[in-house]
Amino acid sequence: MIRFEHVTKRYADGTTAVDDLSFEVAEGELVTLVGPSGCGKTTTMKMVNRLIEPTDGRIFLDGDDISAIDPVQLRRRIGYVIQQVGLFPHKTVLENTATVPHLLGWKRGKGRERAAELLDLVGLDPSVYGDRYPEQLSGGQRQRVGVARALAADPPVLLMDEPFGAVDPVVRERLQNEFLRLQARVRKTVLFVTHDIEEAVRLGDRIAVYGQGRIEQFDPPATVLGAPATPYVADFVGADRGLKRLSVTPVEESDLDRPPVVHLDDPLAKATERLRAQGARWAVVLDGEDQLHGWIPAQDASPAKTGGTVREHARRMEAWLPLGAPLKQAFATMLQHDAGWIAVVDRESNGRFLGVLTPARLHEALRRSIDADAQDVPRAGVAVETVASVAGP
Repeated sequence: MIRFEHVTKRYADGTTAVDDLSFEVAEGELVTLVGPSGCGKTTTMKMVNRLIEPTDGRIFLDGDDISAIDPVQLRRRIGYVIQQVGLFPHKTVLENTATVPHLLGWKRGKGRERAAELLDLVGLDPSVYGDRYPEQLSGGQRQRVGVARALAADPPVLLMDEPFGAVDPVVRERLQNEFLRLQARVRKTVLFVTHDIEEAVRLGDRIAVYGQGRIEQFDPPATVLGAPATPYVADFVGADRGLKRLSVTPVEESDLDRPPVVHLDDPLAKATERLRAQGARWAVVLDGEDQLHGWIPAQDASPAKTGGTVREHARRMEAWLPLGAPLKQAFATMLQHDAGWIAVVDRESNGRFLGVLTPARLHEALRRSIDADAQDVPRAGVAVETVASVAGP
């Protein structure tokens, strides 16, 4: 969708902002451009919509050389979101959102209908917020309007220049979550400029790590964190890149342990027998549809308590998460509930219980992820050396 071929931007004073840049962004891909101030990432993005013209090289948009396209017409094909949002203070939220459809000659009713649809999509009820003015909105709400306005004419490409940089950390995380949800639905081709490596890792399908005017590494987040291409990249992503990698490494079924399982209406004696047979200290309790209910400790299923059913002794399980959640979320859930393990369920099959993730298995999953990238093999096929494997049975 977007292709740079040997693009250079050199200013009259001899400063080279971008030097011989070549890369490609696939359709529907979100690429984050990350690096320190003055490294050329914003210049790169502004050359896509010709707010800045390159000195050398060519840029293509969906196969078309953008130098042959009228700049105004080009910009109407591209959504643009900036940190300061840039809403018109004298126009309502609905009017701001309908700006581009109006410029494209859409009928007023159609433009307002599209604007209302997009406000709803970004979580702003048009019946509540449509007639308000920008000064009546919070910073986070203004950012959402900016995103809605950029999407109003359904452009194939979205350029975002540090769009969440001017809000507090709590609002920023919420906006990132909402944008990921939105991108999953609309699948735009996105160039997203940020100076924050954690934001780049969290949002990007791939990350372009900039040095001075050059891309030092262009890879998926897990690769950038697990196998930095240069000492510069390793230094930029930080010594804690292993912790950052937790946020881009999903929980897979191969990471899970399978503890004893009993059902709510099983006789307590059955739980006793199963725990004793497996030498376990607890069992997971499921309902009649194999969905997670809770757990039962061995002392509650002791031989002295053989009467009744599991239901009478089961404890609720609060520490759980869906398959595919990032390891960072798993780690946070363990800490939040002071849990030695967390249950993992399959959201795609009505919450069916799959297994449990322990701290040791979480650590193994992270190590396998790093080794899998290094060896270019599936994660499930990587064996890692553990204390248990070294010590033997």
